[in-house]
Amino acid sequence: MSRYRGPRLRISRRLGELPGLTRKQSKKTYPAGEHGQQIRKPSEYALRLEEKQKIRYNYGISERQLLKNIKIAKKVQGSTGIILLQILEMRLDNTLFRLGIAPTIPAARQLVNHKHILVNNNIVSICSYQCKPGDTVTIKNKASSYSMIKKYMENPGLANLPNHLEIDTKFMIAKVNGIIERDWVGVQLNELLVVEYYSRK
Repeated sequence: MSRYRGPRLRISRRLGELPGLTRKQSKKTYPAGEHGQQIRKPSEYALRLEEKQKIRYNYGISERQLLKNIKIAKKVQGSTGIILLQILEMRLDNTLFRLGIAPTIPAARQLVNHKHILVNNNIVSICSYQCKPGDTVTIKNKASSYSMIKKYMENPGLANLPNHLEIDTKFMIAKVNGIIERDWVGVQLNELLVVEYYSRK
């Protein structure tokens, strides 16, 4: 299945706050659907599945992409869960969202796909591009690109800029200074349950 295109508020009501998916807030606290108000104790599998779905919907990736990232994270020395989150947070679409250039990750993906974004003075149209320490992210020198991003930056997504990023809003130049730390990850989840979900398959 490709990326999710359905109602976003329904997903955020079921899984909790997902800043990358939508900025809308629901007045209802219980999950959507006919059985949303029923209280029942979730199984261990249900808890793991929910954490996995949080990652998928927040970062807008498919099941295949997530599985591929899990395999990459397992090969790297260190905690698999933290490395997985670092891989996802260092994606170009997520980096733009965390810089406040786009209000959500789908909006950031659109900017990348339409070739409005330059990394190290080269146009990058691949959303999953892995930003590395020392990379410079700029906006294409075009009136339409600047006007679109200026509109987005009037209502920034996340208020706090992670410590591995810096941006000059006057000249619209952003820099990646390092790898993100676990404390600065934008979504609240237990990454160990995600690793457990895939280790049992």
